Amino acid sequence: MGAQIEVSPETIESEKLYQEMGLSDEEYQMVKEKLGRRPNYTETGLFSVMWSEHCSYKSSKPILKKFPTKGPQVIQGPGEGAGVVNIGDDQAVVFKMESHNSPSAVEPFEGSATGVGGIVRDVFSMGAKPIALMNSLRFGELTNNHTKYLVSEVARGMAHYGNTLEVPTVGGEVYFDNCYEENPLVNAMCVGLINQKDLQKGVASGVGNSVIYAGRDTGRDGIHGATFSSDVLEGDSEDQSSAIAIGNPEIEKRLISACLEVIKSDAVIGMQDMGAAGLTSSASEMASSSGTGIEMNLDLVPQREQDMTAYELMLSESQERMLLVVKEGHEQDVIEVFKKHQVEAVTIGKVIEEQSFRVIQNGEVFADVPVDALVEEAPVYDLPAEEATYFKEFQQKENAIPQVENHSDMLKTLLGRPTIASKKAIYNQFKTNAQDSTLIGPGASAAVVGIKGTEKAIAMSTDCNARYIYLDPETGGKIAVAESARNIVCSGAKPLALTDGLNFGNPTDPEVFWQMGKSIDGISTASRELDTPVISGNVSLYNQSKGEAIFPTPIIGMVGLLESVDHLTPSHFQQAGDLIYLIGETEVEFGGSELQKVLNNSYSGKAPKIDLKEEAKRQKQILKAIQAGLIVSATDISEGGLAVALAETTFTEQGLGLTVALEGNETVQLFSETQSRFIISVRPELQEKFESSIDSAKQIGYVTETNEFIVKVNDKQVIQEPVDQLQKVWEQALSNQLENKGISEA
Repeated sequence: MGAQIEVSPETIESEKLYQEMGLSDEEYQMVKEKLGRRPNYTETGLFSVMWSEHCSYKSSKPILKKFPTKGPQVIQGPGEGAGVVNIGDDQAVVFKMESHNSPSAVEPFEGSATGVGGIVRDVFSMGAKPIALMNSLRFGELTNNHTKYLVSEVARGMAHYGNTLEVPTVGGEVYFDNCYEENPLVNAMCVGLINQKDLQKGVASGVGNSVIYAGRDTGRDGIHGATFSSDVLEGDSEDQSSAIAIGNPEIEKRLISACLEVIKSDAVIGMQDMGAAGLTSSASEMASSSGTGIEMNLDLVPQREQDMTAYELMLSESQERMLLVVKEGHEQDVIEVFKKHQVEAVTIGKVIEEQSFRVIQNGEVFADVPVDALVEEAPVYDLPAEEATYFKEFQQKENAIPQVENHSDMLKTLLGRPTIASKKAIYNQFKTNAQDSTLIGPGASAAVVGIKGTEKAIAMSTDCNARYIYLDPETGGKIAVAESARNIVCSGAKPLALTDGLNFGNPTDPEVFWQMGKSIDGISTASRELDTPVISGNVSLYNQSKGEAIFPTPIIGMVGLLESVDHLTPSHFQQAGDLIYLIGETEVEFGGSELQKVLNNSYSGKAPKIDLKEEAKRQKQILKAIQAGLIVSATDISEGGLAVALAETTFTEQGLGLTVALEGNETVQLFSETQSRFIISVRPELQEKFESSIDSAKQIGYVTETNEFIVKVNDKQVIQEPVDQLQKVWEQALSNQLENKGISEA
């Protein structure tokens, strides 16, 4: 928005300048009622960012209450910088997912980089050491150079920031669909480790205590970023670039070290990241949560640019900044710690008894508003929901079997699809073992990071098949949670809890709001059934353009615990002679499948069914069998069905193959996407013990030492391909498409 001069309250009202900031007429009237007067220019700005969708969750708050958020393992649920889960031995894991969609659409390198920086700050603001990053990305089809550019720059931005911090990026997922052409989704997840006694919260208690600003100086970047992320992205992206903050990971690296040292001091009362809405949100939220007020002198705020107004200083989203509340008299001790790490830290205010948010500059009061009016009393909307027009038609559609002429060719086609193909072209840019603790990195069912000094390890995954959720939001929501838990279990870990990145279109569209509500119903039901409470997350709305919304994409990030690294289970076959088992029956389920997309270039019909009780039972049985040493490898079956999953399990350096025999319809057996299914390999001598421990396990073949992928259906050989040729298709597809210079400009 550039530099602003103070405009009179009368002019703000008469010219409706509040609308430009993001407040509706009704919301402006509410502000006037709460203040008993017209707000001035700076105060109008404070309300506009704090009452934005991004900060207040005003459209989603009523339905987010459906989530189960408690459990014996939960130390901290939603409401703080990140969620916290007990992992025993007085340790805890801290994690959260957050989106940076709109900034990444406009400035993909800076937008994605600062998304990583922000989520890392959320974790270390709790006192935790960041140990791993994950991501979940969505782009349009790779048919034009702009999409290729977005993929390249988003990966480069995330890698640049994470690599500089030396926090390894250990896994993630990437999908490609037309609906994300104008609205790419960039969701980052950070996992941290903490001793429970070091846990910090964002509180501003103790009247007279000092408010300390630590980190980078404040510039004019990112002003109104929260409002920008709470609106439909339209028009020239250059018009939006002033709302994009610019990151500096070198400063953040020092900031992490300083904050992790300073929290060990009894002087620190509370700490919070200056994220969306910058100084405004961090200070007001910390005060509101403590029932206190805060007074700040903006003359003391480190400034990168000259003559910054109170409005600009309060709304800037300059990166790498933290706000601390410190015991009176101990300010210098804390400042010295930051100074040691070459991080600037200054006292800029104090905690006051009056529950007011007071901002002073040049001796003049530029804002004096009730704290709770900004935070607790933001408007909440109970928006209308209306079943999507396509839903009934899809539900009435019979589950038909698609026509596939050559199953061998179709397997190669599916392995070459960007959503299924190897993502090495993306994750090769990332440091995946920066702290020498990564046990399983990108490309597996779940990533696993060891906990130094213990036998334990943390497993983590990100999952969401938005195609299923588009077809049937409630069922798709259940599947997203179940698949994430499946991946955790296949690595040998017990699922603990989840974080979410809820990405939807415009919530004022009743059909979009129906999709939101139904998918949250599905996620909630599955979270309860699988004992994985929702402990943190983020909502990103208005992801649509030209009247078209993205597929509803509520991404699930899950964390699990391996009690011993001895339970670590690879997703690939390990040795010839092992028996291959399929767990779960296969049905005619192609709605939302990759095969349907290949054949029809669209999605329709019913999403695959899911029985959560059966899912929970299978997961428990498999985990128990892993812990008993009965399983060599485990993977779930997802996009592309059994044939794709079998192929991927052979893609190792050992040069293994397989021979598998199935019964039933060839297309159904090979490419259906029926849920709650797993591929397990078992040593022959453990066959009897394994079969007695799993209800629905059926031996379908064995691992061979030849380079052959052989599948028979009803005693007829339908696929025989060299494994290395299949692997070549899978490994090269994405990089070939990203580098294809013949792709049209757009």
